[in-house]
Amino acid sequence: MRLDKYLKNSRLIKRRTIANEACDAGKVLVNDKVARASYDVKLNDIIEIQMGAKAVKVRVLALSENATKANAAAMYEVV
Repeated sequence: MRLDKYLKNSRLIKRRTIANEACDAGKVLVNDKVARASYDVKLNDIIEIQMGAKAVKVRVLALSENATKANAAAMYEVV
């Protein structure tokens, strides 16, 4: 699954276009490397999102194409 789509489906970022822009701006790191929106997310990847003064670091637990609001939090764990 593409990184921008994963960020939207897991509800870490509200919209896919915003996720895409964050990736292009270098604000999203995967395994401590700047990642493009087209990066293929794998299980156990560590994603770090830097939005303003706030940084969120999560580990990928599941990949789901159609995640509901209730299931979205189960797709990752905060590290």
